[in-house]
Amino acid sequence: MNQPSFACVYTRSMKASLRVSGLLLAFVFTVVPVNAKTPKAVSAKRFDLAAQAALTAMKARAADLKIQGVAVVTFAPGDAVGGWMSEMAVIGQFTRTSSEDPGNNLLGIAYAKAAEAANTLKDSGTSSQKPMTGEFGWKGGVVAKTASGIIIVAFSGGKQSEDVVTAKAGLDVLKDRL
Repeated sequence: MNQPSFACVYTRSMKASLRVSGLLLAFVFTVVPVNAKTPKAVSAKRFDLAAQAALTAMKARAADLKIQGVAVVTFAPGDAVGGWMSEMAVIGQFTRTSSEDPGNNLLGIAYAKAAEAANTLKDSGTSSQKPMTGEFGWKGGVVAKTASGIIIVAFSGGKQSEDVVTAKAGLDVLKDRL
């Protein structure tokens, strides 16, 4: 009987091993880009600077529209909202009262808009799902996903269309800086 020599068996086994290694490397280079960059984490200082610029832009837009209210800007790191950094600013008035109703807590409304956007990851008032308790379906909260996280900006104080325009002014600044 002719049995293959040790060298012949070793060579065949090496060839098979090299083929498997080559396939594995080809798969890794196909699935994982060589120059992929991990998004830079957003520090509290970086968020604070960006938030102040966003709030300034929102104040300017509200002044252009001749409205007053409350602005909220938030940033949630990652792909889902599990926590966030936020800042807010009163732009002229915190509450609005009238003799006909109990009044409006504009900060509460702005946070309700932000909460709805955080839950649906869609601009508040635009989701096809029925609002949950605590959500009201009011427009004025806008959201954007970035490489480093989720930005949510809300404004309350004007008509819903004005609130959206004001919130988008802040969102545009945050998208550029975060």
